[in-house]
Amino acid sequence: MASLVPSLGQLVSDATCLFKKLFNDEAPKIAACAPGRVNLIGDHTDYNQGYVLPMALSLVTVVVGSASSGQEAIIVTASELADEPKKVDLSLPNEGFPSFPGLPHWANYLRGIMHHYRALPLPGFRAVVVSSVPLGSDDGDKVAKAIACQQAEHTHAGVPCGIMDQLVSVLGMEGHALLIDCRSLESIPVPLSDPGLVFLITNSNVKHSLASSEYALRRGQCEKAASILGKPSLRDATVNDLEDSHSGHGPTMKISDPSMISKWEDFHYSRVSTYSYCSTLFVFPVPAWHCNKLTLYSLSPSQESRAQLDDVTYRRASHVIGEICRTLKAAESFKNGSFQEFGKIMVESHNSLRDLYEVSCKDLDDLVCAAMEVEGVFGSRMTGGGFGGCTITLLKADAIHRTIQNIQERYSGTPTFYIATPSEGARVLNLS
Repeated sequence: MASLVPSLGQLVSDATCLFKKLFNDEAPKIAACAPGRVNLIGDHTDYNQGYVLPMALSLVTVVVGSASSGQEAIIVTASELADEPKKVDLSLPNEGFPSFPGLPHWANYLRGIMHHYRALPLPGFRAVVVSSVPLGSDDGDKVAKAIACQQAEHTHAGVPCGIMDQLVSVLGMEGHALLIDCRSLESIPVPLSDPGLVFLITNSNVKHSLASSEYALRRGQCEKAASILGKPSLRDATVNDLEDSHSGHGPTMKISDPSMISKWEDFHYSRVSTYSYCSTLFVFPVPAWHCNKLTLYSLSPSQESRAQLDDVTYRRASHVIGEICRTLKAAESFKNGSFQEFGKIMVESHNSLRDLYEVSCKDLDDLVCAAMEVEGVFGSRMTGGGFGGCTITLLKADAIHRTIQNIQERYSGTPTFYIATPSEGARVLNLS
């Protein structure tokens, strides 16, 4: 069954009790919360100024606190998974004394936020943080706050992330996903109101770190591709641009007769990779642990110009360009009630993240394959930065139990499950 998640009220109560215990029975004066998020489609497109389709979740982080005298912040986390110590005394930054990253690692996010806070000087304060999010004013003001949070991750958490996480956390709308343009920072609500449909989050419980070199390496490869193509970002590149700058993909077998391939409806989603923007199909070998033995790629026949992109950079750019298109198609499909099409696009996205961007892993692939075997499942894909973490699955509401059961039987790890409910963004809470 899906994991039980503490309510917002319970989290506030727990934080308040801990605050009183730590600070001489004094009650906190203010509380706020910010949701976790899940991205339905559009991974590794945000730092390429593309489109993403995330939603805010009912899983939240809660902070309670009070102002204090002095020039320091005393902050305590209740997370068992945070590194020690759980309590930190941080000197408040000012123009002459900025804040720098340090230990414990969990406090670097707070150091970064204080460093980029737009209304210095900060007052001293005491705060307690509790969360149910698994580890792995007007909108203009909210966007500015999101940008400050992104800067904090860059400078203090060591994560060269895009803007998606922060934007959906502050702009989230109950009952909606958000189609976010990561260049203009504009968002369009996409209703997720069909009671017969559910998004299921499956946590592989394989730990990963976005601060690792792989995340920064992927971003650098995308920037290299954009530079070679003469574009400000891969948002501005097309498949034709990409093909004109690359020759030779090393296919092991070319399929020239379309009749050799079954119709889409005749084979299982999880056993094939297809890319809809192409015209010629190639078969590539894939690692033995993939659930499919052959992966189909559709590529443009234009390969006459001198190669400028190496194969790895080409594959990274191919994913991003295709993923931006898939995200727009997926949002339109959901608006139109074309859930089969949305599911198909989800699987295409997973296959691209696995084979072209190479950020999936055996655990995530196994979870997607197990979900796709179940009647009533439309689509499934890895979500997030990759190298572990979660999958997101679109399915009929009456298929939840058998989907969870099949995953538990087929997956060798210990997954946890959450029903994804589109929820509000960050907000101040009433303590009275």
